[in-house]
Amino acid sequence: MKFLKLFLLSLILLSCQPEEPEIAADKIIFNAIIYTLDDNQPTVEAIAIKADTFLYVGSREGANAFKGSVTEELDLQGKTVVPGLIEGHAHIMGVGYNLVNLDLMETKSYQEVVDMVVERAKSTPEGTWILGRGWHQDKWTEQPELTNGFPTHDLLSEAVPNHPVYLKHASGHAALANAKAMEIAGVNADTPQPDGGEIFKRLDNQPTGIFNETAQGIIGKAIPKETRESDSQALRLALQECFKNGITGFHTAGEDQERIDLFKSFAEKNELKLRLYVMLTGRDEKLLDDYFSNGIEHNLYNGQLSVRSVKLYVDGALGSRGAWLLEEYSDAPGVHGHNTMPMDEMEEITARAYKAGFQVCSHAIGDRANREVLDVYERTFKLYPESAPKEPRFRIEHAQHFHPEDIPRFAELGVIPAMQAIHMSSDRPWAIDRLGKERIEWGAYMWQDLLQSGTRIVNGTDAPVEPINPFASFYASVSRRTLKGTPEGGYEPNQKMTREQALRSYTLDAAYGAFQEDMKGSIEVGKWADLTILDRDIMTIPEDDILNTQVAMTVIGGEVVYEAE
Repeated sequence: MKFLKLFLLSLILLSCQPEEPEIAADKIIFNAIIYTLDDNQPTVEAIAIKADTFLYVGSREGANAFKGSVTEELDLQGKTVVPGLIEGHAHIMGVGYNLVNLDLMETKSYQEVVDMVVERAKSTPEGTWILGRGWHQDKWTEQPELTNGFPTHDLLSEAVPNHPVYLKHASGHAALANAKAMEIAGVNADTPQPDGGEIFKRLDNQPTGIFNETAQGIIGKAIPKETRESDSQALRLALQECFKNGITGFHTAGEDQERIDLFKSFAEKNELKLRLYVMLTGRDEKLLDDYFSNGIEHNLYNGQLSVRSVKLYVDGALGSRGAWLLEEYSDAPGVHGHNTMPMDEMEEITARAYKAGFQVCSHAIGDRANREVLDVYERTFKLYPESAPKEPRFRIEHAQHFHPEDIPRFAELGVIPAMQAIHMSSDRPWAIDRLGKERIEWGAYMWQDLLQSGTRIVNGTDAPVEPINPFASFYASVSRRTLKGTPEGGYEPNQKMTREQALRSYTLDAAYGAFQEDMKGSIEVGKWADLTILDRDIMTIPEDDILNTQVAMTVIGGEVVYEAE
């Protein structure tokens, strides 16, 4: 009798068990503020994920219909969920190497830079290279004596005479070398100037230690490969840094075959995870020949890797007065900046890329550089209509300063500006010295004018030029203030983005800039389950609180790749 009662009880319990759904979710996420970037349902209560895609997006009750016996339920306790954030222009290996080498981004004086090098030298064998990046003389609070607007090597060479030292400027467009590094590279008063760059020299023709634009390669070639940390270590560090900052996709600018092979080796072992969109370097003719012959590589390894664009370099940076301007610099009479590659070569590569179905992404900062690039793009589209991809989606990287007549041309030509809002925050206090009040007000960092003309903006940080933190760039987008909160009301406030525009520039519009808007950039059924989960609601919190935002969790393809302690 006892056994019969137990048997009947077990039958009753089994009959009370809910039926397994036809398709059971792997994860259900609920109790959160969820912004989808889907116009049909901008906010929802819950998300169901199956494998690497969104199975359901909507109400909590609707999500529960996909709850099975092995479904993991994630109660986010009121946190905020946005589509996985996409870094729209940066340098993945630079992010990693910045964590290996000296990070000079926060230095406030030349002496502080030298002190950091001296400290590193204490634990580095003599004769071994010391590398670093991130210094910016216009951000120093204590100014040394400058030559041509830059420090000289003397203080550094005196403090560290027995180690070759090479320190890249924050912009990546200039670098400082000490006397030992120049000695090893064979640089002296007789060294000729390279095309597209400059070795800064004194009146007696001796080098000051500053190498601008392509001149950096003179020192770079002298650095032995074996003195650098392995690329694999740097990539692993970069991936960790991305996940910690909520980055699920990354447009990496200017990579060679060696780096692409590294990315593929990680992706083959499912160790990349980050959705990497690669721009080929335009400085490697063989690389371009190979890819233009073989075609694009899109969404390989379950969407971990795409190679379908080319990075060209048309001018330099504003800080080093290398940005190519229509009129002379306000603080350097007679100086207009310059192009860093011949424009006929740029046009030839653009045409070949267009015919091969590759997107062209051209670095252009000054107003003349932007005009020249737009002119080349326009001629290319007209000259080769038979080769036209459905949407070429050519881009201009940085796109910082325009003549007003060129602003509407972006939308007219379908050209995408990839603009890093954090550059405005960092550079605007001194950029007015370079450009003057009038050019700043009607042609610099013109986000709202571009958006109102009908174009999309791809946002980002240009890391390691700036820290990869997306919330600094989001804050700059909506406030147009420095990270110190100045000025009140922001610089040129009529160009501020709304918070929705800023979020789109980091998600859906960034995905569009990589031909991936059908697979990511918003939280919709069938798209990749990429999410960034935050500790506060960046769409409603006070503006000053945005910079305090922390990432609680990063999800790529349904897999949690980072969770805050």
